[in-house]
Amino acid sequence: MGMLLFRRCNLLDPGSGEYRPNSEILIEGERIREVSERAIRSESAAVVDVGGRTVMPGLIDAHIHVYLSEVNLHLLEDVPLTLMAGRAATLMRAMLDRGFTTVRDTGGADFGIREAVETGHLVGPRLFIAGQGISQTGGHGDFRSRTAGPQTCACCSGVSLISRIVDGVPEMLRAVRDELRKGADHIKLMVSGGVASPNDPLDSLQFTEAEIAAAVGEARAWKRYVCAHAYGADAIARAVACGVRSIEHGNLIDEPTARLMREKGAFIVPTLVAYDAMRRRGHEFGLPPVSQEKNKIVLEAGLRSLELCQAAGVPIGFGSDLLGQLQTDQSREFLIRAEAMSPLEIIRSATLVNARLLQREGELGVIAPGAFADLLVLDGDPLKDLGLLQDQGAHLRAIVKGGAFHKNRLAG
Repeated sequence: MGMLLFRRCNLLDPGSGEYRPNSEILIEGERIREVSERAIRSESAAVVDVGGRTVMPGLIDAHIHVYLSEVNLHLLEDVPLTLMAGRAATLMRAMLDRGFTTVRDTGGADFGIREAVETGHLVGPRLFIAGQGISQTGGHGDFRSRTAGPQTCACCSGVSLISRIVDGVPEMLRAVRDELRKGADHIKLMVSGGVASPNDPLDSLQFTEAEIAAAVGEARAWKRYVCAHAYGADAIARAVACGVRSIEHGNLIDEPTARLMREKGAFIVPTLVAYDAMRRRGHEFGLPPVSQEKNKIVLEAGLRSLELCQAAGVPIGFGSDLLGQLQTDQSREFLIRAEAMSPLEIIRSATLVNARLLQREGELGVIAPGAFADLLVLDGDPLKDLGLLQDQGAHLRAIVKGGAFHKNRLAG
């Protein structure tokens, strides 16, 4: 991979919230070598004239599922792993088309799909994976019907690929160690009920403190961390007290729990668009009635949870958590959050905050020397118009991931 020199960039710095006009960016290989407001000299770099357009860091979505290609997860029971991977390839390419150059999969994606992207066999964002999410028997990740027996092998049933069932501390230790062995970047626990799981109450508490603490301890031993699916304040508080780094969703949080999260340095990753999309379109794709009823509860609490976490000073990441056919709504999360956050705060969530969450601060979410060369080129000002990040990437003139163009329409 050669060198690229981007000239006449109106560079957006998410940290300061300011633009640096007439900036230049020198890319060598997959990394940024130099950023300057003066002319950069390079004899070997190919020059790219941005023409004064906005240049910003590539976006990060910290809660996606590349393998969940159906809204009704039970439809995945008869989908083999090979077909799951084929569908994931389509979903990942679309994410990159929207400007998401990095994503964190929170259950399902494995070493193989990550390696396929890294080696260029598949086109998609940079992937951080949890492997199989970890659920207790009857928990959010236990998708068996009430009359079903043991789980089916994951090679024959796509839904079995998403999660594994664990009960007790010894099993938890073994499961976490096994997911780390298989290449997990983080561990995903289900510590409360969920919308997509029909058999568990939304406000249920799942896993004991001892089980959660065991998972956290093993993840930390590998310099990794635990993220936890949680809705209720009691489930969130218990997980955070046990050392969980990231709470996923968190719609039913309260003020004391938000303050606890701040004290413990925990992140929250709201996924408001998921509930909005399920309300509008879930029935079209077979979302069960029981899930539709649960969805109403968390949908109503979504923006309030965002406001509580903002007021408490909790770091707020950016996530979408859309299932199957609803994944086309991914960028709508920007618009929904605009009801409670400023455009700059939202963009920071999808860049700087998520980079910290992924333990890649300085490498992702910024345009700076040493960072991965992930950048977007837009025709307008996203701080004034978040619509520029909508419409499946139609307003993005260029998308660069790891120093290579995924899209280049700068000449047009």
